[in-house]
Amino acid sequence: MAERQGLRAESSHFTLQGAPFRILGGSIHYFRVPRGYWRDRLMKMKACGCNTLSTYVPWNLHEPERGLFNFKDNLDLEAFISLACELELWVILRPGPYICAEWDLGGLPSWLLRDKDMKLRTTYPGFTRAVSSYFDKLIPRIANLQFSHGGPIIAVQVENEYGSYSKDAAYMKYIKKAFMSRGITELLLTSDNREGLKCSGLNGVLRTINLQKISYGALQSLADMQPERPLLVMEYWSGWFDVWGDSHHIFPAEDMIAVVTKLLERGASINLYMFHGGTTFGFMNGAVDFGTYKPQISSYDYDAPLSEYGDYTSKYNLLRELLKTYNSEPLPDLPPLQGRQAYEPVLMSHHMSLWDSLAYAEKPFKSEEPISMENLPVHNGNGQSYGYTLYETTIQSGGSLNSRNNIRDRALVFVDKKFTGILDYRTQRLTIPTSKDTRTLSLLVENCGRVNYGEALNSQRKGLIGDIVLNNTPLKGFSVHCLDMMPSFLKGMHGGKWKSMTETTTCPGFFKGILLVDAGEPKDTFIKMPQQEWMKGVVFVNGHNLGRYWHVGPQKELYLPAPWLKKGINQIIVFEEQKSAGRINFAENPEHGRMIDVSKHPFCTII
Repeated sequence: MAERQGLRAESSHFTLQGAPFRILGGSIHYFRVPRGYWRDRLMKMKACGCNTLSTYVPWNLHEPERGLFNFKDNLDLEAFISLACELELWVILRPGPYICAEWDLGGLPSWLLRDKDMKLRTTYPGFTRAVSSYFDKLIPRIANLQFSHGGPIIAVQVENEYGSYSKDAAYMKYIKKAFMSRGITELLLTSDNREGLKCSGLNGVLRTINLQKISYGALQSLADMQPERPLLVMEYWSGWFDVWGDSHHIFPAEDMIAVVTKLLERGASINLYMFHGGTTFGFMNGAVDFGTYKPQISSYDYDAPLSEYGDYTSKYNLLRELLKTYNSEPLPDLPPLQGRQAYEPVLMSHHMSLWDSLAYAEKPFKSEEPISMENLPVHNGNGQSYGYTLYETTIQSGGSLNSRNNIRDRALVFVDKKFTGILDYRTQRLTIPTSKDTRTLSLLVENCGRVNYGEALNSQRKGLIGDIVLNNTPLKGFSVHCLDMMPSFLKGMHGGKWKSMTETTTCPGFFKGILLVDAGEPKDTFIKMPQQEWMKGVVFVNGHNLGRYWHVGPQKELYLPAPWLKKGINQIIVFEEQKSAGRINFAENPEHGRMIDVSKHPFCTII
């Protein structure tokens, strides 16, 4: 039997099985899409004329604790790749270990930061030992899905945008060897923006470029670096991501199609990032910091051709018409859209204060000095990764409380459980009322998302990372509660002592209500938190963390996919930090609020 000849990059165009081949690809992240919708999203990609799927692999989800691996349910990577194969889509796998992706710490697990000397994305032994252990579990799961074994994986990306980081000349060689020694035999490639290309060379590895508009000489610079090799835009940015307190970014459909047309006319292969963005559920959003820290929102709509909730957009329709001309066979019919429904408003029936909920959290940890969430002795010695951490200590006086920028990232401050103010990366001083009595000072600190790109990766410890001073005297003697709001915590609260909403409600606190689905099958919907009634918090439905809401926008709704609903009773729990009127609304479609063209936003020119 003749050996299958995989993707080759040995001339000005790719070949696959010896025949000319052009990558018409798009990115969909399995971890941002409910498993019940994987098939739907991939079929819509196929119907648009794409022949290749690309996906990242998030290390922090697959190894949430050192040595504890999860490849089940929504993290069943093998099932996702096998589904692509069934639908006749090729796969470019991007296993990292760093992925960026607007994902917390770029996909690196936070327990790495328990090592005070950690140097991420380098050959520092503490990092490479962890990477090697992870790859020992990951790569055997994907090696048999390579093209040479009859699978759909035709290429594997070595790390991600390392040319822009470039801290260790030996690091990329280490990652390449780690792949090859564990059985990766398909085409290897790197991915960088134009500036990063200058530092991204690796023998035997194809360079590819990331861009949104064709700047003067960008493609030519890539072509000059590797003559007689095919051109691949590994990330063609179809839109952009959003941060809290800013505008929703759009990239006009006509502008996108014009660039894609030029790239294809130039003979380049292309992968749209994103084809379908999906949702950054839970606490997994990242952040940017180019002088100012800005956490990203939960929606990852990205203004992509396929919307966050799987609808066709004008970009999709224009792209399909274009890609028809590059497909030799007629495109599949468009799969039908999922129905959506604006359910009747839900009135919260019960509430529980934050202080009462502590009975269902792990026992508090005593620490004389401030301690970061990553260094808490919880989760089998792996620390706390996400969510909130409550720090409490006693004070003898009032005066000036100064965080010294050691709060990461945002803290609600209480004196004897009475709200006093907020300290964050912008506000670092707060006046504490004077009293002669000993009082309890409480700081509810939220990890708003670790930076996922740039120089700041190694400084992403969260919670209290240093001294907090009252009248220039460091506070000591903390009692620390881990409040990462894991399913076990919510399950423990279920049978707890909830109070009726007819009693006085207290924030921060949890609010519980029931969504009754009694007519037909559940449908997609959007939870809308009225800005006059809620301020900031998190929503859980049937135990699923939908993500964060915040009145500052631009995101106004949280996507609730039908696969996470059931006929009959659906439990909704809202954790609200500051204000609640006890009602949530539903909508069929999201409102994106104020918008800005991504090409006109100064931040976007940095990348």
